[in-house]
Amino acid sequence: MLHKLRELGMTARVFEAGSDVGGTWYWNRYPGARFDSESYSYGYSFSKDVLNEWEWSEHFSAQPETLRYLNFVADKFDLRRDITFNTRIKEATFDDNSNSWNVISEDGSVARAQFLITAIGALSAPTWPAIRGLDTFEGEAYHTAEWPHEPVSFEGKRVGVIGTGATGVQVIQEVAKTAKHLTVFQRTANYCAPLMNSPIDAETQQQIKAGYDEIFARCAESNGAFLHKSIERNAVDVPEDERNATFEELYNKPGFAIWMGNYQDIVLDESANKMMSDFIRTKIRERVDVPLVAQMLCPKDHGFGMRRVPMETNYYEVYNQDNVELVDVKATPIDLVTERGLRIGERHFDLDVLICATGFDAITGAFDRIEFTGKNGVTLREAWADGPVTYLGMQTVGFPNMFTLVGPHNAATFCNIPRCIEQNVEWVADALAYMRDNNYECAEATEAAAASWTDHVYEMINMTLIPKADSWFMGVNHNLPNKKRTFLAYAGGAPRYREKCDEVAARGYEGFELK
Repeated sequence: MLHKLRELGMTARVFEAGSDVGGTWYWNRYPGARFDSESYSYGYSFSKDVLNEWEWSEHFSAQPETLRYLNFVADKFDLRRDITFNTRIKEATFDDNSNSWNVISEDGSVARAQFLITAIGALSAPTWPAIRGLDTFEGEAYHTAEWPHEPVSFEGKRVGVIGTGATGVQVIQEVAKTAKHLTVFQRTANYCAPLMNSPIDAETQQQIKAGYDEIFARCAESNGAFLHKSIERNAVDVPEDERNATFEELYNKPGFAIWMGNYQDIVLDESANKMMSDFIRTKIRERVDVPLVAQMLCPKDHGFGMRRVPMETNYYEVYNQDNVELVDVKATPIDLVTERGLRIGERHFDLDVLICATGFDAITGAFDRIEFTGKNGVTLREAWADGPVTYLGMQTVGFPNMFTLVGPHNAATFCNIPRCIEQNVEWVADALAYMRDNNYECAEATEAAAASWTDHVYEMINMTLIPKADSWFMGVNHNLPNKKRTFLAYAGGAPRYREKCDEVAARGYEGFELK
């Protein structure tokens, strides 16, 4: 966004809580952190120079390489000179008299701007588990999203991991390699599928560089903006042997092929979903030696694809190791964190290290941690009290000139995120250029447009099975019991979203009041 604003000749200042660039890949340094989008489908597409100069080493790159890439891009475009680091924003208030925003940091410094653009992330407000006594633990305690910048050793240590979502799966695979003993505390089992990662050889590297136009075109055509596009057939209409052969083929393909490239009715039809869910549960039982443990790892409260599908490398085999134990904390919740570990019922688990892979206050959480105040003193928290109401996921009524990249009800929340971020950035940049060229100083979504868009968001999601499961898509985090259950993303697909955004722009930014 900063790069595009510079191209428009506008002045911009970015405020960043971290000490350097990287965002997600700056904060999430836990062992095992890596892409589950193909590296070459995840990186920026806007610069031919970047595409030609950078070479990914793996099909699904690990966090250190990704952070190096983002530093490479920041250096190439000299971005840091317009970024203020180590600055966490406390509040942002719209001034009705001057049609401008006052942005106030925690240290009390104030910036004033005509436009306010939020780029605060969909998964950037970490939540610690709501367990009594957590602050009394005397060992090492880490949240995966607030990982230290220096290495953490697990050699000879008793380690506990709370959480088995996508992040938990990645960290568990790594910790199990060196820990003296690992105890995994699982609340909700997930349908995990093999990542199938591998190095990129020289020949493939050349093919990737020569094929970038095709790679990004394929991403633009798929609902999730991944390289994987749904099979335009229904699983329920396919003979069983052919269907199972397809499931087997997808299970052994890299990345999200099994989720995003499956039959089109897998997350639409309960019968089709049961077929896929049964297939994955069979795979889990085949890979885990102890039937009781396998049963614990088989999801029972939701179907495949209704929640985010974690990608793994030998995850299930971890539970065949003598140094790993799985504990079901849904059946018997954790009572207490003590100075030396965790207590569950009559049993105490002695721990040297406690890792919390307990996720985020998704999508709206980062907005809640800043006091946004719009027209007439109304806060964003008040405006979204019953769930977000936005226009295109880019703006909220009563908050003029504030554009929310990757905001709620935006396709970028349910997407190969950088692909959809680029669409957001380009659309906002075009909108600002249009305003400048037509002497408009203020843009605000109308109530009718926001209501219509929000209705469309729910129309799309209610065509799927996703609302049947508790997930961060639905605003559910069991460590935030007071958070309202409401859909936070956009399930109409990236192509449909892009088309709707383009229609709005072509009609002179219909649905916005321009002054």
